[in-house]
Amino acid sequence: MNIIDIINKTKKSTELTDKEIRWLVENYTDGEIPDYQMSAWLMSVCINGLTERETVSLTEAMRDSGDILDLSGIGSVTADKHSTGGVGDKTSLIIGPTAAACGIAVPKMSGRGLGHTGGTIDKLESISGYRTELPFYEFAEIVRKTGFSIISQSGNLCPADKKIYSLRNATGTVDSIPLICASIMSKKLALNADGILLDVKCGSGAFMKTRSDAEKLAVLMEKVGKSAGKKCRAVVTDMDSPLGNNIGNALEVREAVEILQGKYKGRLYDLCMKLTANMLELAGKGTFEECLGFAENAVSSGKALEVLRETIRLHSGDCRICDDVSLLPQPRYSYEVRAVHDMKILGINSEEIGMTSLILGAGRLTKDDIIDMSAGIVMNCAVGDCISADDTIMTLYSSTCSDFSEAVFRAVNSLKFCSI
Repeated sequence: MNIIDIINKTKKSTELTDKEIRWLVENYTDGEIPDYQMSAWLMSVCINGLTERETVSLTEAMRDSGDILDLSGIGSVTADKHSTGGVGDKTSLIIGPTAAACGIAVPKMSGRGLGHTGGTIDKLESISGYRTELPFYEFAEIVRKTGFSIISQSGNLCPADKKIYSLRNATGTVDSIPLICASIMSKKLALNADGILLDVKCGSGAFMKTRSDAEKLAVLMEKVGKSAGKKCRAVVTDMDSPLGNNIGNALEVREAVEILQGKYKGRLYDLCMKLTANMLELAGKGTFEECLGFAENAVSSGKALEVLRETIRLHSGDCRICDDVSLLPQPRYSYEVRAVHDMKILGINSEEIGMTSLILGAGRLTKDDIIDMSAGIVMNCAVGDCISADDTIMTLYSSTCSDFSEAVFRAVNSLKFCSI
C-alpha cells in the first residue's frame, strides 16, 4: 500500500478500500505521509468526491485516531447537538439547558470560532470566570448533576481531524461535502452520545449556500451516524438572515439568557424549541408534538434557566448573569444606524452582517486574534418590517473600534429594502 496509488485511485474516481482509507489516515496522523501528498489526495476528493461507503470509512478512521469517550457513567440517555454554524447562532446555549430540564443529558464539546464571531466556547468565555477546559471526570460530573455542560474539545479527540482540517484550510480544500461530513461526524462519534441532532444551516450566512447542498450534507451525515449505530437526525434550517437579534459573543449570551427568562419569543425561540423537540424525540421521550410541549414548558417554568445557572456555577462562572445580564462585558462605544427615509426591509444578508461584526472586533481572522467580547450588533428590525425615517435599524457595539465608518458602510449594504 502506498500514497501514490491512493492518490491516483481517487484522481480516477476508483473507490478506495476500507484498509486503504484507514492506512491513509493513520500514516498521515503519525507524520509518515507529508502534507504535499495529503494535499494532492484532498484536492482529488474535492474534484471527484467520495462514495458513501468511503465517507463512512474515512469518518470512522478519523474517529479512531484518538480517544472515544465513555459516557455510560452519566446514567441518563445522552444526546449531542451540532450546528454547521451561522451568524447569531447561539442555539446550543438555549437547547442544551432546555433538553436537560426535560430529563436527558447533553454533554457537548465545542470549538472556538474563526470568522465572523466566536464559537460557542468564545461565547461562554465572555461569562466572567467560566472554565471551558475541564478534565473529563469533572465534565462528566457536571453533566450528572445538571444534565448539561459544554467544554472545549479535548486535545486527543480526533487528532486526525485536527491535522487534516488545518491542511484543508491552508490548501483550499474545505468545500467538499464528504470531507465536511467526515470532519463533523468523526468528532460527534468520538464524543459517543447515544443520539446526535444535526442542525445544517443553509443560506447567505451559512457554509452551505444552497438548499440542495445543505440537504446533501444532511443526508450524508445522518447516514454516517446511523451506520455507526447512533440515533441520528439532520434538520436543514435557514441562515439567510441572522438568527435572533444579537450578533457577538456577550450579546448572544445575553439573548440566550433573556429567551430562557421568557422575555422573548420569535424565530430564534421557535427554532430552538423545534430542535429541542427533535432531540427529545430521538431520546425516546415521546412524539414530536409531546416533546415540543415539554420543551416549551421547560422554558416557561424557569427550569431551563435554572439548569443554565447551575451549570455556569459549576464551571466557576458568574451565574448572576442569569438574573442580571448587565454583568456581561459592556462595550465602550456604540453607534446607531438609522433609516434616512421610510422603508420596508426586504432582506438582510447574513454574511455581510457577520463581516460587520468582525470589523467591530467580535470575531477573529487568525487563531491568535483576541476577540472583543463586548463587540457586536443588535438588530432592531427583521425581514418584512416597515421602518420610519430616523428609526434605529441596528446598533453597533465595540470596545476596540471607535471609528464606525467602515462598519456602518457594510451594515447598510447588508440590507435590501424599498422606499415606502
